[in-house]
Amino acid sequence: MLLLIPGPVQTRAEVRAAAAQDYAPWDNDFRKVYARIRDRVLAVAGTSAATHATLPLQGCGHFMMEAAVRTFVPPGGKLLVPANGSYAQRAIRLAREAGRQVVELTAPDTQGITADAVAAALAADPAIGHVAMVQNETGSGIVNDPAVIGPVVRAAGRRLILDAVSAFGALPCPLADHPEIDALLFTSGKCLEGLPGIGFAVARIESVTAAAGNAGSWSFDLSDVYAHALRAGWGSFRFTPAVQALAAFDVALDLHAAEGGQPGRLARYTENMQALYAGVRGLGLTPYLAPAHQGPVIVTIHQPSDPNFALQPFVDALKARGVLISNFFNTQAPSFRIGCIGAVTPEDMRRAVAAIDGALGDLGVTRRQAA
Repeated sequence: MLLLIPGPVQTRAEVRAAAAQDYAPWDNDFRKVYARIRDRVLAVAGTSAATHATLPLQGCGHFMMEAAVRTFVPPGGKLLVPANGSYAQRAIRLAREAGRQVVELTAPDTQGITADAVAAALAADPAIGHVAMVQNETGSGIVNDPAVIGPVVRAAGRRLILDAVSAFGALPCPLADHPEIDALLFTSGKCLEGLPGIGFAVARIESVTAAAGNAGSWSFDLSDVYAHALRAGWGSFRFTPAVQALAAFDVALDLHAAEGGQPGRLARYTENMQALYAGVRGLGLTPYLAPAHQGPVIVTIHQPSDPNFALQPFVDALKARGVLISNFFNTQAPSFRIGCIGAVTPEDMRRAVAAIDGALGDLGVTRRQAA
């Protein structure tokens, strides 16, 4: 089965093999593996232990966003959330339910957030202390570039929390160039092609130490994760982790480095996206994003206007042809989405295009233009 979703992604056999044994997370040999992972993550993030710390938690990207908001935004504090997709909307809910004030900067889900819009919102409200931004919106595939937004946040004297969950390891954001970022968030099962189960924050040390006492939660307190590491060592996890996922992630980092790191991973994903984008257009389908706005992680496609099309039967027909995609959509208009990340190649994408054509034929869909 060819798995084409934006995470958890299709993985290499070597990654899966690392999870096919039992580990004790407190064992001294495994502590070395975990400590090594933390250092390797800093290198991928373009920074070092002099200024940043790798702070993992068990769980998914939403856990990391809640932890970052609780840790870095004081109780009752105000943050700006540029909202051009469903994952920004989830960040808004997480922040509000954590008792933080949210200013929502709305934009269409077909284009990236602009520097001018963020600058205007920050100038209009001096009480905003943080911006929480999603780098890659996997609802539509749009990219919000920290190289564009970060300098605006920095110039305004505010702080940035960056959700890089479906971006880290492929899209660039070297933290040495972004002193305004308190934390960059990602998970093990996306662009680094590990197994799901572990979330990471790469946090600025001066920010995380200053944030002690903010979280109102032991489980979601990144300052406590940092304090625990100082007390017990960098190979120690506070609570029992998804240890097989950690072991597999160490192997995934080997493969990432062998591919050329972030530039090499981005190059393959970009080729995947281009093959898929051109292929679905050749089938008469309409991509959700214009080429100028299309990111490399996921291609979202308008659902056909043909009355014979329905999403779940289409997903089932595609699965019968050996390709598995998401059976839901997060865009403002009806769509379906196909991931370009994971251990897949441009040839796999061309195979997927052929399967899409066949699945539409199985359903009797002849009118393929957007609904």
